[in-house]
Amino acid sequence: MGVEYKDYYKLLGVSKSSSKDDIAKAFKKLARQYHPDLNPNNKGSEAKFKEINEAYEVLKDDEKRKLYDQLGPNWQHGQNFQRPPGFENAHFDFQGGGDFSDFFETIFGGGGYRRAGGGFGADPFGGYSSGRPRRGRDVEATLSLSLEEAFAGGRKAVTIQDSGPGGTKTLEVNIPAGIKDGAKIRLSGQGDKGMGGGPAGDLYLKVAILPHHRFQLDGVNVVLDLPLAPWEAVLGATVRVPTLDGDIELNIPPGTGSGRRLRLRGKGLGPVSARGDQYVRIVVKVPDSLTEKERALWEDLRDASPFKAREY
Repeated sequence: MGVEYKDYYKLLGVSKSSSKDDIAKAFKKLARQYHPDLNPNNKGSEAKFKEINEAYEVLKDDEKRKLYDQLGPNWQHGQNFQRPPGFENAHFDFQGGGDFSDFFETIFGGGGYRRAGGGFGADPFGGYSSGRPRRGRDVEATLSLSLEEAFAGGRKAVTIQDSGPGGTKTLEVNIPAGIKDGAKIRLSGQGDKGMGGGPAGDLYLKVAILPHHRFQLDGVNVVLDLPLAPWEAVLGATVRVPTLDGDIELNIPPGTGSGRRLRLRGKGLGPVSARGDQYVRIVVKVPDSLTEKERALWEDLRDASPFKAREY
């Protein structure tokens, strides 16, 4: 029985002179239209998807395309086909075995070659293979944490949306101590379910550290604004300062101006052995109302002090 000639250019809607980029664009457009995931239980779409995969498998490869072009559009019967010179030494990296048409396998041979990585055709949607197990897609979700939770780490129950019964599922997540904003936690096998008996994909939880009422986050470092009274800034003081690891006593040097940053090593985020730092940013506060005695004292200080805040 003869083997029907297939016009791969016509299947993809391109011409024989089309560039590889044009061919790839045409294939992707058709693949989105006929992909089995988008047309469940539609045998016609599945068959069309196989055909365009077959066409693209040949036309995307310079060597295969050249051999295909040598056939000519008038070839009608596979039994009468004479292989082009050098065909016996050609190497192809696809797999036969029923995934491609008789015409394809008559030209290029079936079953003797193997695709690197497996899978069916060149599929931009994740490697669909007809009748074969397919791994589920990976899924990403946001994991919101307080700054304290990110610093301390530990186990946390997380409820996420799920396509199964009930619409949600609750997972126990182990949060590494000191985890950074934007880091991802991988939960193997908790993504979308596989098809045809394939394994499930993975779930990636992207950490989003919530704004804090006291600390600001700068990468693995934290910043704390520390208000000081004018006399504390001028004379120096010992002040209790909060950190993520508990309160400490901080010595303020005399003459510390507003805006100065004091560094507390190892009081930021990160694993214990490689934590960031905490920066204490000085903010000198002034009273917004004065008693008569206070006003007199400030005026005496003004008159007695040679200090000038401005040099211009």
